[in-house]
Amino acid sequence: MSGDVPQLLINGLLAGTQLAVPAIGFTTIFAVLRFPSFAIASHATIGAYAGYLANVWLGLPAGVALLAAFVVAGLFGVASDEIALRRLRTSGPLTVAIASVALTIVLENLVRFGFGNDQRGYAVAVLRDWRVDLGVFGMVRIGPQQVHNAGAALVAMGVLFVFLGFTRTGKMMRAVADNPMLASLKGINADRVAQLANFIGMGLAGFGGMLVAMDTAVDPLTGFRVMLSIFAAAVVGGLGSIPGAVLGAFVVGVGEELSIVVLDPTYRTAVGFLAILVVLSFRPRGLLGERAV
Repeated sequence: MSGDVPQLLINGLLAGTQLAVPAIGFTTIFAVLRFPSFAIASHATIGAYAGYLANVWLGLPAGVALLAAFVVAGLFGVASDEIALRRLRTSGPLTVAIASVALTIVLENLVRFGFGNDQRGYAVAVLRDWRVDLGVFGMVRIGPQQVHNAGAALVAMGVLFVFLGFTRTGKMMRAVADNPMLASLKGINADRVAQLANFIGMGLAGFGGMLVAMDTAVDPLTGFRVMLSIFAAAVVGGLGSIPGAVLGAFVVGVGEELSIVVLDPTYRTAVGFLAILVVLSFRPRGLLGERAV
């Protein structure tokens, strides 16, 4: 089994790249609204189905379908927050977090009623795996679809970093995340920024949900199956830290793959819990989160 380590490392890095996108969405919402929105699971599923409709029903290329997944999931995110969660924010983050769990169950079942439980595939070419000789480390196989997904994820992350770092709106979001009261005194509309954070966060969840589904298949539990990994990546990296979410995604992605060396694949999801426990024992704010005062 040790001879499979190079293959598992590559699989983990590619999986971590995909996982980073919804993890960034999760931490973006937390940074601005200060509560963990577990509704991100259902919005990942909604994005995956929106991309499926755009790709299979409308015949659009996968790249355009990914954009549709982002937009549809983002709009659903804004609408569901306004309808179900916004009025609960004054009750505290725990109340809103619990409500977001209920919301994701409702939305997942609506998807199930609309599309059924059958798995569906995208209209993308099925290509033979690439075989790469690493010399003393042996031969590894890399799926072209995994590479395409990783490339799309990197593009999405790059666009987000440019938006947050170089646009006025992005700087407004960062200001609200850093100090909501000071941002309000400077005339920044916190409600509008909250809506934008929901749109971007849930949009990234939908984008990531389609990436995951393109690597496997889309069904009503697409988002639910990766929710623990998304949450673990955000917590391990540091809630509210976008670079931390990326780092956490790689830690969790590689950790889940390497766990197969010593564990039955059935238990790989436990790696997320283990990563949270280990990291928070030494860094309560996560790897790249602010140190506690």
